[in-house]
Amino acid sequence: MTDRLSKLLQSYASHISIPWSQVISAEERAIFVVYHKEDELKLRARLPEFEEVTRQAGHPWINLELTNAFPEWMAKQDYSEAYFEDPEFLEGSYGYFAEELVSKLTEQYRKLQTGDSVVALVGCGTLFGFASVSTLVRELATHIQGRLVVFFPGEHYDNTYRLLDAKDGWGYQAVAISAI
Repeated sequence: MTDRLSKLLQSYASHISIPWSQVISAEERAIFVVYHKEDELKLRARLPEFEEVTRQAGHPWINLELTNAFPEWMAKQDYSEAYFEDPEFLEGSYGYFAEELVSKLTEQYRKLQTGDSVVALVGCGTLFGFASVSTLVRELATHIQGRLVVFFPGEHYDNTYRLLDAKDGWGYQAVAISAI
């Protein structure tokens, strides 16, 4: 029997190889690869396989890594020591973090992308509690010419996405690919 990630990779490979329509909205150009949160490390180990099937389908791959985005941003803050002593002071700065993250990520892919590119967003779980993945995806998707592929540790039901089994989810009109 095939494991969940092999099924997920197979579903992704089937979807990414279908010819792309150029007359769809930014939200519809987003693809959420939804996997169980406990498969995070296994998925990361198999990320090169997702890249390979993407390239085999004729699409360049641009990887955007989010894992260290918050710690790197935090290290640059003038008051980072004070934030560690009293973390509630940091909550008002989360919006600045999200804005700077969108700018930084956009800068990374803007010059490299084409209408055939896949921009892969990896490490969304690390944003939990600091930034809204839904807002980040909406902001990034508007500037992506090809497809935005969001590797998403969570759940998807009836166009509602829940990051890391959070109580609240959000509706989004992206294509969802899962192993189920």
